[in-house]
Amino acid sequence: MLRHGMTRRVIAERRGVSLDAIKYHVENIAGKLGVSGVEALRRWPGYPISSPLASRSVPMSTSTLGLGPISQVSLIVRDITRAEAFYRDTLGLPHLFTFGDLAFFDAFGTRIYLHAKPDDEWKPSSVLYFEVDDIRASFSALEARSVHTTGAPHLIHRHADSGVEEWMAFFEDGEGNTLAIMSKVAPEGPG
Repeated sequence: MLRHGMTRRVIAERRGVSLDAIKYHVENIAGKLGVSGVEALRRWPGYPISSPLASRSVPMSTSTLGLGPISQVSLIVRDITRAEAFYRDTLGLPHLFTFGDLAFFDAFGTRIYLHAKPDDEWKPSSVLYFEVDDIRASFSALEARSVHTTGAPHLIHRHADSGVEEWMAFFEDGEGNTLAIMSKVAPEGPG
């Protein structure tokens, strides 16, 4: 809580303990981590002494960021049980695990993280675009599973150099999030 910016007083109120108890625990934690003061504790990188990251030095150069592929995408949902059923049963994504109001799925190497929030904290999330081989067949399969679609597949772009078309169709996950399927369609070769 402290590392997320809460004051000791707010933490004490939320935990239902005295401010002195929080001060004691903060000092104890800081001492065990080898940091001094609240600011140092807030900036502690979080590597346990047993982690390989604790023994690695941070490179001095910041010129190369070295981003890799996206490994996880988060979506906010209203009902974790309903969302879990949709992503597992309707979309057929492998369910990795559920922990309380969090559920995780594998979308071909990218992890989808669903986090249930109350209605007053819910907001639409990013659109997830799932690549499919045959957009017509995939769209029909969604409709056969009673998924709410927002329109038929439609042409988004035709590449002038290759003639490859990009098609998309949008649908909803039952939680208010918009999802999409997309497909690249190459022109027919000479027959």
